[in-house]
Amino acid sequence: MSATFLPKVRVQEFIEEDPAFIRLLYQYLASAAIWLLVGTAAGILASIKFSYPDFLAVEWLSFGRLRMAHTNTVFWGWTTPAMVALALYVVPRTSRARLYSFKLARLSLWLTNFVVAAGLVTILAGINNGTQEYREYYWPLAVPFATAVLLNAYNLYMTVARRHVEEIYISNWYVISAFFWVATLYSVGYLPWWQQRLGQAIIQGYYMHNGVGMWFTPFVVGLMYYFLPKFLNRPIYSYALGVLAFWTQLVFYTLIGTHHYVFSPIAWWLQTVAIVFSIGMMVPVWAGTGNFLLTMKGKWDTIRRSYSIPFIVVGVIMYGLASTQGSLESLRTANLYWHFTHFTVGHSHLAMYGFVAFLIWGGIYGLLPRLTRREPHIMLVGVHFWFSLIGLLIYVVSLSIGGTEQGMAWVDKKPFIDSVTVQASYWLARSFGGGLMALGHVIFAFNLYLMRQRRPAEAREPLAVATS
Repeated sequence: MSATFLPKVRVQEFIEEDPAFIRLLYQYLASAAIWLLVGTAAGILASIKFSYPDFLAVEWLSFGRLRMAHTNTVFWGWTTPAMVALALYVVPRTSRARLYSFKLARLSLWLTNFVVAAGLVTILAGINNGTQEYREYYWPLAVPFATAVLLNAYNLYMTVARRHVEEIYISNWYVISAFFWVATLYSVGYLPWWQQRLGQAIIQGYYMHNGVGMWFTPFVVGLMYYFLPKFLNRPIYSYALGVLAFWTQLVFYTLIGTHHYVFSPIAWWLQTVAIVFSIGMMVPVWAGTGNFLLTMKGKWDTIRRSYSIPFIVVGVIMYGLASTQGSLESLRTANLYWHFTHFTVGHSHLAMYGFVAFLIWGGIYGLLPRLTRREPHIMLVGVHFWFSLIGLLIYVVSLSIGGTEQGMAWVDKKPFIDSVTVQASYWLARSFGGGLMALGHVIFAFNLYLMRQRRPAEAREPLAVATS
């Protein structure tokens, strides 16, 4: 019996919006895509240098600078503006209100672009904030970036405040709270009086872990509480599970940063609190993951025929897997073998790429054609999906195996060089997987171009779709 393949269907519903508003959202997404390509290039070069250290052996392309350039560019240049673009649509839509200010949103975008560009140049030039992960931008750049965040926070808060419905939809709980938390996080991370001795290490754990857990995580989870029911044309499975996940995320996540420093001179009780709360994170993670999976139940034909929802399915699954993996890594025995190894690099990509980036792509592919009436090249969307997913799996599996062997060599007290030489094949696999992911990013950027806003003369034409 031959298998039946359901063709991907075109978008059937279009959304009438102010052309200026659509243009604003596209500016955010186009900017994010450009920074995604730049950050990816830095990441690929850094990966290659593991196997070929003398490749492009110039000071400003050294591994240490490239690694900082990669993480900060994809964090603040790609992921943040892409999330904000989707929020600029979701928050007014669920509030049944117009976005409070287009000017504030546009100013925030250009401030963000300025900071990411200046941060990239200064990092490659060797001017940075020291080895403090995800906050390596030189401190004067913290002011315009914080301003950009606060402008968008105020803009979205005022939009919710002027809503024409009584209740605040759960997506907006998550999105607005993410802005409050990142404002707190950025202040704690950059104000100088905590940055001394062991206090600096504690703040670093707090900052780098909450950057992921209290900015990116609640933001994209909140977006999915709108997009998943919208694309499936059914209500979310349980509003109560969403509320449970929201409050338990706030309770547990904010105290787990110190699990990055297990067996360090930091107070043992503080390490233990971080481990206990890391295990507690299973509550919001599986409340959210289960809620999304149960919403999808019985809709698999719809999912198979969509080119956007498969990205969301992968993102939801990776949310559960990556977060569970992180909780287990906090245990002292697991920490002994995996911490400071390549395993943690694989874990971070499982979270930021498999979870966050895939959910963002699902939101973009589902929303933008409905606004612009221009669809991406459907076959290339599939190529993007499979290149990114297969590349990620190769990347994560190779680093997980290599990192485990690395940690075992350290625990067995073998010569340090043994833990280095054993990584050679895994580094090559990492670069190959990263190369597939990079090709996926180029295809995404091309698809985003195809989904650009129509010119006024085209406004009355039928849907434009690229299929060949």
